[in-house]
Amino acid sequence: MTELHSRAAFDELLETLRAAADTWVVPGPAMDDADVAEGFRNLTHILQSGLYSHQEFDPDRPVFHRIVSPTRSFTGDNSDAVYYETPVAPGRTYIVRGNLAGAVYTSFTMEAGAADGAYATNNSGVLNDDQIDIDPDGNYEIRLGGEPAERNWMDIGESGGRITTRHYFEWPHSASASQTLHVPISIEVLDRPAPPPRWNDERVAAALRRVNRHVYDKTVGQPPRDDVGSIPFVSTVPNQFPTPQTPGDMAFAAADAAYSMAPYLIGPDEALVITGRWPECRFANVCLWNRWSQMYDYVNRPVSLNRSNTTVESDGSFRMILAHTDPGLPNWIDTEGRALGTVFWRFFLPEGPVETPVAEVVKFVDLKA
Repeated sequence: MTELHSRAAFDELLETLRAAADTWVVPGPAMDDADVAEGFRNLTHILQSGLYSHQEFDPDRPVFHRIVSPTRSFTGDNSDAVYYETPVAPGRTYIVRGNLAGAVYTSFTMEAGAADGAYATNNSGVLNDDQIDIDPDGNYEIRLGGEPAERNWMDIGESGGRITTRHYFEWPHSASASQTLHVPISIEVLDRPAPPPRWNDERVAAALRRVNRHVYDKTVGQPPRDDVGSIPFVSTVPNQFPTPQTPGDMAFAAADAAYSMAPYLIGPDEALVITGRWPECRFANVCLWNRWSQMYDYVNRPVSLNRSNTTVESDGSFRMILAHTDPGLPNWIDTEGRALGTVFWRFFLPEGPVETPVAEVVKFVDLKA
């Protein structure tokens, strides 16, 4: 038997997983055994994403796949949103049909350079629901590629490789955790090509290499974690939030959002009190991530807040409490007992500057006072 390309590609994937285990999931500052274990959980979730979506990504026959879920968590997921992805290719034209399904914000982002499982270099355009004609029942139809149009159209561009869709819901409970929420969305390529060949050695090898590229680029291929300090909306100082800012054309970020992100650090007898006010905007929330940019357990715990489930004061301001146990006060955000984590804020299409939240460490016993 000749040497199979598919076997070689499979071995390459195993080598990447081993390298990620040995050099990416490694103990770092203030990490305990549970943190390392979560690193392996994150690695397998990334692998799951590669197998679920990227293994059989085909821009000639695209299908929208849900990116993250309660059991597939990576790259900063969100308890109040549903995301989909599908590959697209320059030179082709696609029709996308969908329904808002009650989302307060819907958009399509073109991820440039994201072909064949690669991590995107940047986003090359966004089409949000302000730029889409929507009927009274929430239905819409847009075109990707082809002749330019003022509305309901997005350019693919020479480096376009993948579409990310965002569907945000401000519900008192988690939309991402809902087992009944359905966001209708489909994609059709015009001038559909002939059926592909059967799954042969070359085709399987190419599919496995897409998975491998996806895993590699999200783990050992990432820049050192110290580099995050160069991102304007990211703070490396615990309990100190930077001014919310838009991310520009940063890959896998929403151009319509203002972000603010900082680590929190509290002791076993402490809590973090955060004060601020929600701005006028389309959507806003705050959530907690672990060191692997995975959301905390939003299915079973109150680990995020949005405007629909935040208790505000008479002047419109809020007082949120990050604590290891329930203080019996409004706006508790459960740390799951973690002394260290990440607080991430999103504000979509804000009207004017966004007030920067302010945090203060206090003793848990002094909260009510």
